Amino acid sequence: MALLTTRRSLLLGAGAMSTAAVLGLRPGRALAQDAHPRKGGTFRLAVADFDTAETLDPQLNESRFMMQLQYQLRNCLIEVGPGGKLVPELATEWGSNDDLTEWTFKLRDGVEFHSGKTMAADDVVWSLNLHRGPDTVSETKALFEPVTDIQATGPNEVRITLAAPNSGFPSLLSMVTMLIVPAEDRDFDKGIGTGGYTLESYEPGVGSRVKRFPNYWKEGRAHFDEIEVKCIADVNARMTALQTGQVDAIAFVDTTTADLLKSMPGINLIQTKGKQHYAFSMNCTDPLFANPDVRMAMKLAINRQEMLDKILSGYGSIANDQPISEAYQYHNPNLVQHVYDPEKARALLQKAGAEGLTVPLHVAEAPFAGATNMAQLYAEQAAAAGITIDVKREPDDGYWSGIWGKRPMFATKWSGRPNEDVMLSLAYSREGIGSWNETSWDNEAFNKALVAARGERDEEKRKQLYWECQSLIAEDGGMVAPVWADFLDATSDKVTHGELGNDWELDGARASERWWFKE
Repeated sequence: MALLTTRRSLLLGAGAMSTAAVLGLRPGRALAQDAHPRKGGTFRLAVADFDTAETLDPQLNESRFMMQLQYQLRNCLIEVGPGGKLVPELATEWGSNDDLTEWTFKLRDGVEFHSGKTMAADDVVWSLNLHRGPDTVSETKALFEPVTDIQATGPNEVRITLAAPNSGFPSLLSMVTMLIVPAEDRDFDKGIGTGGYTLESYEPGVGSRVKRFPNYWKEGRAHFDEIEVKCIADVNARMTALQTGQVDAIAFVDTTTADLLKSMPGINLIQTKGKQHYAFSMNCTDPLFANPDVRMAMKLAINRQEMLDKILSGYGSIANDQPISEAYQYHNPNLVQHVYDPEKARALLQKAGAEGLTVPLHVAEAPFAGATNMAQLYAEQAAAAGITIDVKREPDDGYWSGIWGKRPMFATKWSGRPNEDVMLSLAYSREGIGSWNETSWDNEAFNKALVAARGERDEEKRKQLYWECQSLIAEDGGMVAPVWADFLDATSDKVTHGELGNDWELDGARASERWWFKE
């Protein structure tokens, strides 16, 4: 299987790990629930993001459907909890040497795979090595390239050596690709893992069914007897399924009908602020957008407030063409806000010799509901700057593999990542070109600042470096990001939960494990 150059919504998004938490071994504790959950029932969940060619290979988690299913079946070393805090999962504690190039992870004892095998350090080493080497098909290969060695240093201990310092390395091990599976077993579609549920059946693009694993190691988790995930692309069909009791929860609520849904009896709307941004991305190597003045003109030709009001119905906030929101530890609050200025945009195009610019903008509803309407509204706004945006509606199926990153300009969505380094490395670094760097942006000053921030122990200096990275993206990068979009989920009032995660929809994509039915 060739390496897929799709971005999809793969990695856990969460707040950065604090400096104190990354230095030295830190004993961990499990997440506590704030209520007394009851066990039982079949939880039925509808998701919109899926692909008919998906597999359960941990290296290739291609959609929200697969993320839901993988977290039902498998665990990572580290979990992202509410508020973006890193929580011990299969690792109980971790710490580094003084120069942040060697990380040691203590593993939980007595954890059982669904097959009956007891998890050991060799399983962890083998699972993490899936993302390394010339033959890996992992979509997170670029993030693991700095890893020079992974060794089992005891039955329940693993040591990872890096080529360069990385203060936030543990965050990488919370990503959904970093699932732990039995060593040497490449029959991934059996779904064997250490998770709270065992696989009964799944059909890519249709749905899945799992049942509770009786020997699950986590106390106070995995409350449902069975879980069904249904793939329903149409937003109205998802809402109808919830209204009529065919499902108990849905993700990707349409902002245009959110208020209506909120007023319906027996239904709860869940609005969660996080790191999610809707955007249109330009390929910086394409002749249309090679000039930074043209890229800035495109950023000034969009009316952000109108997008927030008309496309998100107010369920979000105004963004500024860079990916680090206030939900991140090192958000830069001092950036000059880009505003709608068609006259300045027109002047920049004249300077670049690009007057009368015509841009094909490829969109589908796959990235986010309302992407087509947002593109059409953008076309109306940009016309005042003399820019003609030709909106090209593409099929949802195959959008990520056939359109995203392969056209001069296209709709995209990012849901954030565990920390600044992961987000910036994936989507903007030189190493990310050809995989996750959707704009093929390559900026020498940015690359140097990013590497320096990764290895900087002084928190104030690290903050300033990340601020510089954000400024360079906003001013020179190829992403037009007008809005931060809140996560909008909805549930039957029969469903309840504790404190919610804000890294992905549906409680960080872990509703299956964390939620339960009321008495």
